Amino acid sequence: MVFVWSNLTKGEPHFTLSQVALNDTIMIVAFAPIVALLLGLSAITVPWSTLVLSVALYIVIPVIISQIIRKSLIRNGSTTRLEALLAKIQPVSLVALLATLVLLFSFQGEQILAQPMIIALLAVPILIQVYFNSGLAYVLNRASGEEHCVAGPSALIGASNFFELAVAAAISLFGFNSGAALATVVGVLIEVPVMLSVVAIVNRSKGWYEAGPAVSRNAAQRPKSESSAS
Repeated sequence: MVFVWSNLTKGEPHFTLSQVALNDTIMIVAFAPIVALLLGLSAITVPWSTLVLSVALYIVIPVIISQIIRKSLIRNGSTTRLEALLAKIQPVSLVALLATLVLLFSFQGEQILAQPMIIALLAVPILIQVYFNSGLAYVLNRASGEEHCVAGPSALIGASNFFELAVAAAISLFGFNSGAALATVVGVLIEVPVMLSVVAIVNRSKGWYEAGPAVSRNAAQRPKSESSAS
């Protein structure tokens, strides 16, 4: 999903890739211990084998497959075939995102409609977390003079959650109709429109962002350094 958000904000693709790679690397190591700790606080025992299997199926294996495809498309240093494939995948990724939401809602739609107060209670912390984290990251990027194409995906990556992995782990552990599955599905259903609103805010505030003193100063200094180097 992060690549979709970054693309919608015209984010710097190499920065987005590096951040996603770092995020995935951390989650490979941290996801299972964090889930075990949080569930342990609730007196819920979960087999470590199940947690490790979830990480392997939904993080490790997709990363390995993507690297195999990438290496097979890059020949003699040329990225033409890879770029052509990515151009075809981009519209498909949006359709896949919408299809995922429809499927998730179809599994939990009845429970969501029957328990509006529980859904509201789940939504409040997600809203606070997304807007606070994205806003803080966006402002800090502006204060440090980063370009808008970096600040946009930085704010979105900082606010995003691994709800996809959480949904997979919850369903595999407790089943489709469990409360845990409901909570994670609601998380995805809330996160997507909220993240789209963050994308809209980032895009509409580009003029304000680039008028920042640090950003303007850094932009003015770049041509000077380039000319002196030449």
